[in-house]
Formats: sequence, C-alpha cells, structure tokens
Amino acid sequence: MSGRIVVAGASLGGLRAAEQLRTAGWTGGITVLGDEPHPPYNRPPLSKEVLAGKAAFASLAFTPKASVADVEWRLRTKAVAARLAERTVELDDGSVLSYDGLVVATGMRPRRLRCPGPAAGRHTVRTIDDAQLLRGELTRPGVRVVVVGAGFIGCEVAATAVGLGAAEVTVVDPLPLPMIGPLGELLARVLLRRHERRGVRFVLGAGVDGFEGRDRVTGVVLGDGSVLPADVVVESVGSVANTEWLDGNGLDLDDGVLTDEHLRVGGRSEVVAVGDIARFPNARYDGVPRRVEHWSVPADSAKHAAKVLAGGAAGLTPFAPLPTFWSDQHDFRLQSFGAPALGLGDVRVLDGDPSGDVLVGYHSDGLLVGVVALGGPAAARGAARYRAELLKQPALTVQGALK
Repeated sequence: MSGRIVVAGASLGGLRAAEQLRTAGWTGGITVLGDEPHPPYNRPPLSKEVLAGKAAFASLAFTPKASVADVEWRLRTKAVAARLAERTVELDDGSVLSYDGLVVATGMRPRRLRCPGPAAGRHTVRTIDDAQLLRGELTRPGVRVVVVGAGFIGCEVAATAVGLGAAEVTVVDPLPLPMIGPLGELLARVLLRRHERRGVRFVLGAGVDGFEGRDRVTGVVLGDGSVLPADVVVESVGSVANTEWLDGNGLDLDDGVLTDEHLRVGGRSEVVAVGDIARFPNARYDGVPRRVEHWSVPADSAKHAAKVLAGGAAGLTPFAPLPTFWSDQHDFRLQSFGAPALGLGDVRVLDGDPSGDVLVGYHSDGLLVGVVALGGPAAARGAARYRAELLKQPALTVQGALK
C-alpha cells in the first residue's frame, strides 16, 4: 500500500491511528500534524496526579510502538483548511499537503466563559502548559479557588486543590448536583456529600455573570448579583470541537464530525474521524450519533478507522465500542462501563451501600446498559466484573431494547 495518509492531530488518537495503520498493513507514508510542541501524552493525570505534584510532567509522554519509527511528526503545525474533493490539507505555514487518506483527530478545546471582567487568573485544564500554569497558582499560600463547572474536570480539580491546601475551594454550576448528567441523581448526591465532607463548597443552581478585578480576577459574580471571592478561577464548562479547518466541505459539524457506523466522514472512504471529535452511531446501543469523551475511545476508534483506511469496510462489523471512564477524586474513584446515561430512568444499587463502596446499575427496559462504581479498589473491581456481562450482550439485542 503506497501513498500518504495525513493524521490531523497528534494527541492519543493521532498516535494510535498511526500505530493501527501499520498494524492494518499500511506501508505508505504517514504524516502526523500537531499544534502543540509536545509529542503525544496522557491527558487524564493533568487534573489529578500531575496538578497535585505527585507525577512529573515528563512522565506523561507515551512511548510509540517501534512500527511507527518512520512516521513523520510535524509538531507546532496546525491544519487550518481542507479540500476533501481535492484531497489536500492546508497548514498554518501556508503549505499544502496532498493525501490518499485523512484521519481527523483534532479533538477538543475547552469552552470559555464569555463574561465581562479580567482574563488574568482564569484557567482551563486541557494541555501540559495549562496544568503547569495552574499548579503554580494553586500552590500559593492562602489561595481561594472557584471552579466553574461540576463535571469530571471541575470535580477533579476541586479535589486536587483541597489536597494542595487551598484556603477555600468553591464549585459553581447551574445544575442541581455535580455530575448529574453522566451519573444520575442517586450517585450525584453521594458525590456531593463526599466532596463537602472533604472541604469543597458547592454553589449549585447558579450561573456566572462576570468577574471582578482590574488587572486580575478577584471575584466571581453570580447570576443573583452575589460575589464569590477568588484568587484563581478554573473554567470547566465543556468543550468545543476543533472542526473549523473542515468548514466548506459540506460536512455535518454541529457537534464534532458526524461519521457513519465505520467512522467514515461525509460518505468518503478515504476520510475517517477518531477520538472525541467523532460523532458516531454506536451499533451497541440506539444508533444515535454521539461524541464520547472517554479515554478508551481514541484507541478503540483508531483501531477500527485504520482498518477502514487500509483495507476498506467490507467485512467489518459496525463500530460498537463499550464506553469506559474513570475519575479519581480525593481518595475514591468513579469507575464506569457501558452507557449509564441511557439508563438514568432505572437506576439500582447492585452491590454495597451509598454510604461506603457502592456499585450502581443503569437499565433501559429492564436491560443493564451501564454500571458505575464509587469507592475504593474493591468497588472498581466489582464494576469490572459487569464489564464482561455488558460485552456479551449482542449489539442488536441491546439496540432493540432501547428503541
């Protein structure tokens, strides 16, 4: 197989795509583009171990497989436009690359609050550089931290800030409970209590209208006009897909890049999307295209997409991954397998007790579609046992139950 495949994005999805292309038999050239100066690295520890000073930034780098030693890595290089009909990608230096295959792996960037007030003192957590800047802020004596957003990153950063000895840590969110979207009310209430016992304050059902301060943030203005004192603000209010460079090609870019069941983009056999930018129909469930921002998705999607690029989709079953996520907060872990969000209407405690280690099941029409464990290592192992059960369920059976 000759020619060149361009991989736009040099994070985990881009690395795994290059490796899987070699595994799938692609012997032609591979060029990987990445706008950061760093080679591919592991992002989940940024809001936890690395931010807490328990792991070095240098420890994040992935070790590529020997099969990709000949891959061309073009870091500090960004794709700014694509002409899919012409099979070309334009780079930020004005040069143009032609390709025989294209992997869209440009991922996400943090959404920012559009509120009046100073920018200094406001942070996000997505890159190594982000985490380095924030760690320097959180280790200041007597620092008061306001985290806007009670999702995964927000809760992890709040837990890390408390562990570092911040004087005050407050989490603000317009929703009534932290992480209620992916967890549902039962576990969200448990999570709230555990954070509060460890010193995190929550202001829920509240929005942010602006920031006080002249040259730097000194306070967060809430929707009711009250002000939370703040030396540091962490914005964790969702993500925006890096799709602008694909504009003008007639693609559905409303929420990431829409693909078919084989991760092909725009009906083109030579263009695929991998990682959290891909909005794909999961044949294991209801067939509704969704993005999945979990650590397992880049590797799973890269394996399938590489086979499609290297040999075509003929004979391949539709892409049907089992979503997996975990989140370390304080001294406990959330561990999930499956799709809990599809079973929020029927949530049952499978093992343990909400006051301690607990394992919760999520059901649709009586069928188990996801599990979440909260607690120590034993709870996580309990969730892993249900992983096998979830994998054994035939995709069409699960799909039928959710219609």
